[in-house]
Amino acid sequence: MALLPVAALLLPAASPVATLELDVQGLRSAKGVLQLCLTTRPDSFPDCKGDPRAVTRTVPAAAPVIRIDGLAPGSYAAAIIHDENGNKRLDTVMGIPREGFGFSRNPRIGFGPPKFDAARFPLDNGSAPQPVKMRYLL
Repeated sequence: MALLPVAALLLPAASPVATLELDVQGLRSAKGVLQLCLTTRPDSFPDCKGDPRAVTRTVPAAAPVIRIDGLAPGSYAAAIIHDENGNKRLDTVMGIPREGFGFSRNPRIGFGPPKFDAARFPLDNGSAPQPVKMRYLL
């Protein structure tokens, strides 16, 4: 019995975890897949390149709610591509996307993707679902 308090000190503290739910809105069809990039690093946004801790997922476009469990609380940004033809890339014509795209916090789009700070949102264990409005230019 005397060892219980000592054993409790030796156990690692439970890390807080959070769940993220992304509600993808405005899909023009249920064809293909949604490709997700979720990162905490501004230099890896919006494609998750160079971030070994980034979360990437490919889910059917017919199921437009993406749930990710076990995330550490913090600041994240999400980018989603609607890959309608399933070729694992964003198709473009003269640099203009032919397929849909969307970002967390639904920032204004100019030339190119938004900056990390425009899409950044806080995540903790009580966060509300994050709506992502898809945009189609062609």
